[in-house]
Amino acid sequence: MKAMVLAAGLGTRLRPLTGSISKPMAPIVNRPVMYHILRLLKHHGINQAVANLHYHPHAITNYFGKGQKLDIDLRYSLEAELLGTAGGVKKVQKFIGDETFIVISGDALTDIDLDRLVVQHRRAGGIATLALKKVKDPSNFGVVILDKDNRILGFQEKPEPGEELSNLCNCGIYIFEPEVFDHIPKGTFYDYGKQVFPDFVSRGIPFHGFEIDGYWNDVGSLDQYRIGNFDALTGKVDVEIPGREVKEDIFVGEGTSIAESAVLKPPILLGSNCRVGEKVSLTGPLVIGDQSIIEAGASLEGVIKWRAAQTGAGAKVLGGIIGSGAHLRDDVQMHNRAVVGDRCVIGAGSVLAPEVRLEPFTVIDADTHVRE
Repeated sequence: MKAMVLAAGLGTRLRPLTGSISKPMAPIVNRPVMYHILRLLKHHGINQAVANLHYHPHAITNYFGKGQKLDIDLRYSLEAELLGTAGGVKKVQKFIGDETFIVISGDALTDIDLDRLVVQHRRAGGIATLALKKVKDPSNFGVVILDKDNRILGFQEKPEPGEELSNLCNCGIYIFEPEVFDHIPKGTFYDYGKQVFPDFVSRGIPFHGFEIDGYWNDVGSLDQYRIGNFDALTGKVDVEIPGREVKEDIFVGEGTSIAESAVLKPPILLGSNCRVGEKVSLTGPLVIGDQSIIEAGASLEGVIKWRAAQTGAGAKVLGGIIGSGAHLRDDVQMHNRAVVGDRCVIGAGSVLAPEVRLEPFTVIDADTHVRE
């Protein structure tokens, strides 16, 4: 079986983190979320995949190459203009061929049992099978309405509380028969959720949905991104955590140095070639990217810190996200849910209020209180 990985989206809901990269490259426990998707495919014996690209495509191709990191044959389909979830798959019809195939979002976090989904698809018959997940608040999702035989009867997009007809959301993971290509026009924008699936319903073409048992997170917001990282760190989703477990729930990469006076409270992931200074306090859940520097006396709690970010002496960071190459100078205070984009520089003694969002390359002068 071959797979199509949807990786062309803009990731606007993750701004400012996606100002310099595409959403599939957003790291979950220090590896791109798309890495975990490709690993999942490989685990289920799917060795050939194609990914569609549009926004910051070179970030993906430079990292994954031809799939050598995961021993998978990975190809690419560049979309100069977005073709939509279905239009993008239509473009790679020749690669897919005439066999059953899978389409999976490259920017979601999941450990779904793909083998089981394929078995359910073949038992049910029909042109397509959708992976569904039960959610507590359907108003944030498009939900799917099923009959007693799991045949899809219709959809409801982000229903108001109390008006939902289902609590099963579409996970963006599909098993298709090649006949689906007959329902997708060539060379134009076309979407599964807005066009293909509603067309199936209106024409009475049988297709099905099945609830998955595993973990699923659409990484669709900064909050969900934060939750996904910490769920991966604490084992709630089956992913590969890089580094060596030096103590219970403390993972450390190669070449990382930690001062003896530093205090680490798990769960923590420290990437490779990091430096943790004297009297630093690190309180988990905490994910620190490769080549990060944390200077003496700094305190971090509940933080996600991307590659090569630097935290100055005496800085205090509570519950924020810090982008790649960003530099928080000495005595900076960064409050809960603030987000600093790639390569920002925050001057010494500055304060970032809760919920502040700084776009990549922002420079804040010393002793500045940033409130919005």
